[in-house]
Order: sequence, then structure tokens, then C-alpha cells
Amino acid sequence: MDRHRYILGLNFAYHELSACIIKNGRLLAAIEEERFSRIKRGKKALVSNPDVLPRESIRFCLKTAGIELKDVDHIGLSFLPEDRLKNINADKYFVEGDWGSEKGEKLFYTKIRKVPTLLNRLARENMNGKIVWVPHHVAHAASAFLVSPFREAAVLSMDGIGEFTSTWMGHGVDTNLQRLKEIGYPHSIGFLWEKISKYLGFTEYDSSKVMGLAAYGDTNRFYPAFQRIVSLRPNGEFIVDNEILRVRVDDFSQLEKLFGVLRITSPSLIRRDQEDIAAALQKVTDDVVLHVARFLRQKTKSENLCLAGGVALNCVSNGLLARSGLFKRLYIQPAANDAGTALGAAYYIWNSVLGKKRNFVLRHPYWGPRFSDADIRRALKRARVTNYKKMKDITKEVASRLAEGHIIGWFQGRVEWGPRALGNRSLLADPRWPDMKMILNERIKRREPFRPFAPSVLAEKARTWFSISKKSRSLSSEFMIINFDVKANKKNRIPAVTHVDGTARAQLVDRKTNSLYHKLISRFYKLTGVPIVLNTSFNDNEPIVCTPGDAIRTFQHTEIDYLALGDYLVGKKTGKLT
Repeated sequence: MDRHRYILGLNFAYHELSACIIKNGRLLAAIEEERFSRIKRGKKALVSNPDVLPRESIRFCLKTAGIELKDVDHIGLSFLPEDRLKNINADKYFVEGDWGSEKGEKLFYTKIRKVPTLLNRLARENMNGKIVWVPHHVAHAASAFLVSPFREAAVLSMDGIGEFTSTWMGHGVDTNLQRLKEIGYPHSIGFLWEKISKYLGFTEYDSSKVMGLAAYGDTNRFYPAFQRIVSLRPNGEFIVDNEILRVRVDDFSQLEKLFGVLRITSPSLIRRDQEDIAAALQKVTDDVVLHVARFLRQKTKSENLCLAGGVALNCVSNGLLARSGLFKRLYIQPAANDAGTALGAAYYIWNSVLGKKRNFVLRHPYWGPRFSDADIRRALKRARVTNYKKMKDITKEVASRLAEGHIIGWFQGRVEWGPRALGNRSLLADPRWPDMKMILNERIKRREPFRPFAPSVLAEKARTWFSISKKSRSLSSEFMIINFDVKANKKNRIPAVTHVDGTARAQLVDRKTNSLYHKLISRFYKLTGVPIVLNTSFNDNEPIVCTPGDAIRTFQHTEIDYLALGDYLVGKKTGKLT
């Protein structure tokens, strides 16, 4: 290769703002803007703000690559503005000036078309010739397939909406992505979850909470009602009845009529009705995912499946899909939500537009900033922290404290890519304590009591503790994206990470991809006989911590017992570190 070629991928149109950069086809950095801005998802999805860019993420990616924006060869933007205009008059339920209205959609279009000009200003150079607009679901599909370990696979992208499409089905072969079928608005499983989330007292961004709630309910009680909303059709198709759902307006009258249950406005009001509705929602989602997967299996004849889009973060459906045996191998990259379209846009340009050979597999999620000992010491000094000590073996110190029942903030290496903390920005605890879930919620997380906590397990010990199907293998089990059943004889040994339905969203920790985290869990295993730690995101109703300063602030303002910053162990103001 005569010179290095750099491609910057950006997601910004709706939410989960992000950026990534690749050099000669190899990923150098990928990060979500919320890690820097401390604003969840980077911003809300509004018709008025598609021109708000992930500026800090761009800056980080360029710094990692050691280049300036003007040096980038191509910029992939994960959206096709013209296709968004298809939403005008697509249905009769909209708020004037907002999504779906002519005024709102034209405002969005005008704003997003300004993005090249904004990038030119950032670069202080005309970058128009370097910009490639990549359709949203094509970017999703590329993020799943082109960085997967497969040279051929069925590909499924499913979310709320891209430009107009909600579900994209395709077949990936080498560097090509062939579209087989698309399903458009309002037939959207992602929007179904957003609307039902609001109906159950949450926000439209709280699908993960509803997924946790579903385990408490009776799947059958409201299932016939959901079958009136969602209908399966031949050849992988499905329809959603928007006369009932009315996605774009806060009208819940038809849902209240269908279910015979009034909408609630706060999770604190959740009762059996809401649990049963959530359970039926999960069941009908499972139906749709398996229905589409069967079509893709029959159409492509592939034994591999790549998944992307916000629905691909549904670990319950993913677990069912893994156990179904429809496909031998699954791949879901850790930022399957809209953040991942930045990755997909970059690789679509590299492999599909430029026709370059594939030379990279995304095997781990650690692509964000890392911080040196000097960075950590400066942060400790700025925060006036004095009770800390550099340890010879931080894993030994943390493992012993975990075994004593302490809660540890674990801050190591590079920041994770995607919404899940995977052992570099995690809060850790002993999974053997029955009360640990309540303790974490009361002392630190302050979240709904029905939400489960996840286990990180040594990959080589996972099958002893969890029922992991041999019918389907998945690298994505390392990304905490698949639910597994906890083995019956192990449930009482790890009650803090076993959900009410006997499942766990386990992360299988591989020695090759995170040796330090693996070493920590191994030390805990030697002390306790349990090769598992409770792992939840290192945050307190905020985005996952990014910098040492973020970690110290969260540590100081919560009842976390100890903070492991690199090799430094930090205690509270009182109490000697030995």
C-alpha cells in the first residue's frame, strides 16, 4: 500500500452519537459521545437537531490516529437524508411540526443537509468530495457482517426506524451486502417497544427496563391482544397495526381499550397488569425475530447469522435464537444500537465502495480512551484524594475485598464500545450474596428493583454454570448480549445474578481479550469456588464513566467501598489500605 488510508464513520442523525476511525481497514478507535458529554445517548432524537455532531468523539478518533480531519480520506455518514422524506403523510397520526408532519420532516432534512458544511468548518477545508452518505440500515448491516468472523452470512437489522425502513434482511458474501427484503414504517418492532415502554410508565428509551420487567409476568394473559397489534405474514414479513399503536402521538386510548388497563406514568405504579403486558410484549417479539430468522435461513441457506439494530440488544430474543438451532453461529457486535452505524458506515466504504479485502474482525469491545498512571495521579490530586495506594497486584487486592462483600469500582484499560460495561468500566460485587442486588440498588444504582444484574464468568467455566447451547456458537457471548439459563444446581450459589426467571445475561470473559479481568475473576474463583463476579455499569444514573475524574466523582458521591483505578486502590476518607 502506497500510503495509509483513513475512514471516519459518524452516527448523529437521531441519538447514540458516535464516531470511529479505521486505518487501512483496521479499527483504531470507536466511542460514543455520551462518554465525553455526560449526556445520555448524546442527545434526544428531535427533528430540530440532526446537525448536532459527536465532536468530542471525532476529536478522540483523530487524536488516536494521529491525524487531522483534513487528512481523512473518506467520511461515512450513516444516513440517507432524501429517504427520510418518505415519512411525510405516511400516516395520519402525527404532531404538526414533529416527526411525520411535512413541516417537521422538512426541518429535519434541511438541518441534516447542513452536516457537510459543519464538517468543512471543523476541517477548515472543503471535505464534500470525501463524504459518503450510507443508508441507515445498510450501515447497521455492515456493522454486523463486515467485522464478523464470517465470510458469508444471513444479515438482519431491526430497530425503530432508519430513514423509513424498520427491518432490513440481507445476505452478506465476502465484501458484498445483498438486500433481500425491507419492511418500512409503521411496521416496527423497535417502535412497538418504545410505545409500550411509555404506556408502562417509562420513557421511550427504556426498552431494557421493560425487558427485565417481562420476566416477572405471565406471557399468555395479554398475548392474544398483542397478536392483534402484530401479525406475521409469509416470507418473513410482519405488520404492526398503527390504528392501535399510534406511534407518533401520545395517544394511548386504543392500547387502554385493547388491554383494559389504564396507562401509568411512573414505574413506581407498576403492578401485575404491567408485568403481564411486558411479558407478552417479549413473547410477540420472540415470535417476530424467529419468524424473520426462519425466512433468512430458508432464503440464504446460510448457517451464520449477523444481527444489528436496537432490537438486536434484546438478549432474551437472542438467547431464544441461539437455542433454536436455526443457525450454527451468531454474531452481534457490542454496539448493535445506532452507535454501531458509525462502524458500519466506515466499513461499508472500505469493503463495499472501495472494494478492499476484509482484514479485520471485531473480537473485543475495548476501543475507547485509555489513561496512564500519570493521568490517574493528576485526577486524584485534583479531587484531593489522599487515601490511595499503588498495589503490586490489583487483582489480588480487589478479589479479596469482593469476597468480603465489598462493592468495587473497577476502572481499567480502554473504554468499552457499546452500551454494556464489559470489565473495564464496571462496578463489581460478590454474586453469592442474596441481598447484593438490593444493596447495589439502594446504595449506588438507585434503579428499579425488578432489574437484574449480570454475571461475568470465566469463559472456560461457563458451561458448568450456565446452559449454553451447543447448537449455536456465538462470539457475542463475550459482549453480554445473550441470555442463558442458570443451571438448576447453581442458582442458589449465585442469587445476586440469577433473574427471577432463572436466566442471566452472562458475559463470558476470555483470557485473550481481557487478561486482567480474567485474572481478577480467576483470583475470586480461587478464594470462593465461584468463577463469577457480579458486573454492572460503573455509573450512577449517568453515562458509564470514561475518565479517572468521572470515576472518582461517582466513587465519592455514592457508597462504593473501593475504587480500583489502574493499579491504584482508593478507599473512602477513613480506613487504612493495607
